Amino acid sequence: MMLFPNPLVRGRLVKRYKRFLADVVLDSGVAVTASCANTGSMKGLVTPGSTVWLSESDSPTRKYRHTWEMVEHDGGKGPTIVGINTRHPNKIVAEAIEAGKIAGLKGYAGLRREVKYGKNSRIDILLEDAKKGLCYVEIKNVHFLRKAGLAEFPDSVTVRGAKHLAELSDMVADGHRAVMVYLVQRADATRLSLARDIDPAYGTAFDLAATAGVEMLAYRCALDENSIELTKKIPVKS
Repeated sequence: MMLFPNPLVRGRLVKRYKRFLADVVLDSGVAVTASCANTGSMKGLVTPGSTVWLSESDSPTRKYRHTWEMVEHDGGKGPTIVGINTRHPNKIVAEAIEAGKIAGLKGYAGLRREVKYGKNSRIDILLEDAKKGLCYVEIKNVHFLRKAGLAEFPDSVTVRGAKHLAELSDMVADGHRAVMVYLVQRADATRLSLARDIDPAYGTAFDLAATAGVEMLAYRCALDENSIELTKKIPVKS
C-alpha cells in the first residue's frame, strides 16, 4: 500500500494544458496550478468540472506546490476514483511484490529498481534469486476505460511501450523470465484489453512478446484520499 504523507485536497478541474499542468479550484475556493505527472492523453479524464484530488508539498524548491493525483470518473457503473500519477505504479508494485501480494512473483531473494538492461534502457524491477534466476518486470500505468469494466492500454501512441515489449522478449531469448505488469489505478475494472484502434503497433508488439514468452499480468487498485493499494488480479485479453 502506498500512503500519502498527508490526505489529498479536493477541488474541481478547470483545465489541463501543456500536458504537465492543470488549473484547479480547491473546495476552499482557492485557485491553484498543479503539476501533472502524466505524459499520456488521459483520454476521458480531463473534463472541466471533474472532481480531482491533489497532493501538496512544502518544498521551497517546487515551482508548483500541488500535484494532481486522482480524478473522479464514471466508467458506466457510477463514479470511481482514478489514479493518474504515473510516478506511483513502480513503487506500488514493488511494495506489493515484497508483501507477497503478487502470487507469480513471490520467492525471489532480491529486488532492485531501475536497473540498466537492453538497448540503453532501465528495467522497472529486477528480481534476483540463486535458484529462480532473473526476472525482468516492466510496469505500465492504466486508467483508460471506454466500456464498463474494461480497462484499456494504451490511451495514446507509445513507441517507448512497444520498445519495452521487444526488450522483454530479448530477455526471454537470453534464458530469463520477463513479466509485463499493467497496474490499473481504478477499482471498477474487471478485465484489461489492448486499445488496438489507438495504437496498432503496440498491439503487434504485444502479440510478438506474448508469443516469445513474456508473461502479461494486470492488477487493479483501491484508491482514496489517503492511499493507493494493489488489490486484485484481473484477466488480460489481447
